[in-house]
Amino acid sequence: MDILIVEDESEISQLIQLYLEKEGFNCRTCRDGLTAIQLFQDHQPDLIILDLMIPGMDGLEVCTRIRQKPGSKDPYIMMLTAKGEEIDRIIGLSTGADDYMVKPFSPRELVARVRALLRRTLRQGGQTRTFQTPHFSADVDQRVASRQIEGGEVEPLELTTLEFDLLTTFMSYPGRVWNRTQLIEKLWGNDFFGDERVVDTHVARLRKKIEPDPANPAFLKTVIGVGYKFEDVAS
Repeated sequence: MDILIVEDESEISQLIQLYLEKEGFNCRTCRDGLTAIQLFQDHQPDLIILDLMIPGMDGLEVCTRIRQKPGSKDPYIMMLTAKGEEIDRIIGLSTGADDYMVKPFSPRELVARVRALLRRTLRQGGQTRTFQTPHFSADVDQRVASRQIEGGEVEPLELTTLEFDLLTTFMSYPGRVWNRTQLIEKLWGNDFFGDERVVDTHVARLRKKIEPDPANPAFLKTVIGVGYKFEDVAS
């Protein structure tokens, strides 16, 4: 597995690299946002550890650009920053980050989180399922999804890795109500670290891609006080 470390403090960057390489990961490092974008395009890492405050282009902008044009790989992104306020976590996750760590941090915890993120990919191995509902189709093996829009036209859905996993989880049990804990267990496993509200952020991002009117969802609905459910019936 290839990891890109984007961190302008050399001691922190070297520490992260040391711990990850001990675990068998291949690491590249850089210190600014523009170089991070170039290395991402050239090498397509599986995961990016991205400091929020970096020169040239901050981590939020780097994350946004990668999510807009993921290339052949749509990497997992872990935000790393000295800022710990709630608003910074929410902003970071809303741009497409999959996890968030605040400095100072435990290198061993960072390694555990990296493994938890990458394990999502490993859990999909060997599956050849296709989920189908009246308006949506998702091929787990090819990791592609589409929706049927007005007039019967089929439109491909451009989803991040996590959005695809979230959609297929909902599609696998239409009508089932999922709470945040269940969704975290399904997508992250027992190694999840962080705020359960990360689920709300990713549900909101998925709605923007699958709902005709995300503010009034027709498919991915909120069950107040419980969680979320996916419903799709033929019109």
